[in-house]
Amino acid sequence: MAAAAAAARILELDPAHPRAARVIDDIVRMEKRIFPKHESLARTFHDELKRRNTALIYSAAAATIPTAGAAAASSASSSDDEEEVIGYAMYTCATSLCASITKLAVKESRRRQGHGEALLMAAVEGCRRRRVQRVSLHVDPARAAAVALYRKAGFQVDATVVGYYAPRRDAYRMYMDL
Repeated sequence: MAAAAAAARILELDPAHPRAARVIDDIVRMEKRIFPKHESLARTFHDELKRRNTALIYSAAAATIPTAGAAAASSASSSDDEEEVIGYAMYTCATSLCASITKLAVKESRRRQGHGEALLMAAVEGCRRRRVQRVSLHVDPARAAAVALYRKAGFQVDATVVGYYAPRRDAYRMYMDL
């Protein structure tokens, strides 16, 4: 795993935490930037979080704060308020048999640093703790980096779902048995 990902923390969202609203706002903004409008959960994000057995995890690291020099950088605080949300994953454990990873995204400027892999493995581990037997997800075959990440983690293509995202835009349904 990349050093940048190792420096980040993977946290599960606690809706009661004072910082939860800010984290959700950051994630909704990221969701709008990354996904086309018809694939984005931005408008329904709060409703998704209220669903039973749905979990949201996110990767956070000390925000990059412009400084005048190394001395200023060394004195910078790393409180929760100065953390940057780097990426997130949402998953639902519908039954003890199967869970679904419904979202996984990382800021473009933070990709290829191990954050996606760390989030994916944390989501899989969360499913494992809930004694889920199979984790599934859908991914656009054109998103080669995402497909490669899922394969590297042990996911296999179960089927191609024709027209999943749009009339001529299919999805791979992938799974991993735990």
